[in-house]
Amino acid sequence: MDLDVFVTAHGAEWDRLETLLSRKRRLTGTEADELVALYQRTTTHLSLLLSSAPDPALTGRLTSLVARARSKVTGARTSSWRDAARFFTTSFPAAVYRLRHWWIPTAILSVTVAALLGWWIAAHPEVQAALGAPQDLRDMTRPGGEYETYYSSHPAAAFAAQVWTNNAQAVALCLVLGAFLGLPVLWVLFQNMLNLGAGLGLMSSAGRLDTFLGLILPHGLLELTAVFVAAGIGLRLGWTVIDPGPRTRRTALAEEGRTALGVAIGLAAVLFISGAIEGFVTPSGLPTWARIGIGVLAELAFLTYVYVLGGRAVRAGETGDITQDDRAALLPTAA
Repeated sequence: MDLDVFVTAHGAEWDRLETLLSRKRRLTGTEADELVALYQRTTTHLSLLLSSAPDPALTGRLTSLVARARSKVTGARTSSWRDAARFFTTSFPAAVYRLRHWWIPTAILSVTVAALLGWWIAAHPEVQAALGAPQDLRDMTRPGGEYETYYSSHPAAAFAAQVWTNNAQAVALCLVLGAFLGLPVLWVLFQNMLNLGAGLGLMSSAGRLDTFLGLILPHGLLELTAVFVAAGIGLRLGWTVIDPGPRTRRTALAEEGRTALGVAIGLAAVLFISGAIEGFVTPSGLPTWARIGIGVLAELAFLTYVYVLGGRAVRAGETGDITQDDRAALLPTAA
């Protein structure tokens, strides 16, 4: 390609495109059509230049023109309250519903592990002795002990904020670290189930399992569900590294990674609710049945939300990823 001839032949079109892009007033219909045509032709020119005679200065100018023209043609994309509403009514529940085959088995296996650990600790005094001195364990499990006062030892609002922050961090770790073949997710999950199993075993051995369940269930149902969802989706992300399916590994990781980040935002809202229950309902003077009833209602509301809104969205083709319009075009389109 003779670069001088190429510039002479098309320079006027580039200048005209730059003039239209610099207009402060609204373009007329004719000018808008001209802008689109010049944008398409300049895209073709840029492609030819890159493949035949790359010139840094000219390439930079045409790249800038194409980018500005594309923005002018497609319009600027700004977030709005409508996007937030769509996320919570469509994208988030769809992602959770679509990946239910990962987090439901995760939940079942995790609860089973916690129950077995609790039974093992309760049935073996030597295991309890390994966890702490007998007097310390009695102080933890006695009426008015540490297990009970833990939920009322701080002002409700501050305690709820602290709980929300800690749980949100655990959920984020599960989702973000899932890309490392899911191994860190299994460790975070085991630590949570070990803590739960220890509480079950120690309080059961002290004959106070009912008290423990009355304290853990109001907020724990929703809180653990959020952890199981995060762990399941984190494991799915790790499996994507191993088996991306028909997609390329890069594409699969990008799509599942965006979904995981979106779920992290949604679960932060879910954990805010469970944190509020833990801070205000769990230590309250309400009867045990009322506190547990609130926790059950919150759990049923979340599951209904996922299965009704999420199921409907998935059947309509939603995956939980960002919309096609929000994805960057890999290559400009030329006429």
